[in-house]
Amino acid sequence: MLSKKTKYGIKALTFLAKQEGRKPVRIAEISESENISLKFLESILLTLKKNGFLGAKKGQGGGYYLLKDAKDIKMTEIMRVLEGPIAMVPCVSLNFYEKCNDCPDENLCAVHSLMIQVRDSTLNIFRNTSLADLIKS
Repeated sequence: MLSKKTKYGIKALTFLAKQEGRKPVRIAEISESENISLKFLESILLTLKKNGFLGAKKGQGGGYYLLKDAKDIKMTEIMRVLEGPIAMVPCVSLNFYEKCNDCPDENLCAVHSLMIQVRDSTLNIFRNTSLADLIKS
């Protein structure tokens, strides 16, 4: 299940992507428009800033803005920063692999085989979807 952190992060990023000329947007404006708790949103935006998605300007006319074009921000990047591993089980994760304690042989495990298919399908969607694609709808 998608966490609220990731859901709200995507909502905030799409809100910022819709802004003309990457002008800074006050956090309160994003919070009100997207119905996200101000405190929670601050935490999410700081994470996105630390990971190179957002810039911030202080003072009058300040706020957050995208550092890259929306077409250059892939959902895989957003998901991994906000959600963590994309795979549903650690034994099929490409970036966060861990062997399952209860599985003597991954090659014979039905769950492992199924989860590889789920991971690959999910990755295909995330790799081929940019922030720009989300604001087209």
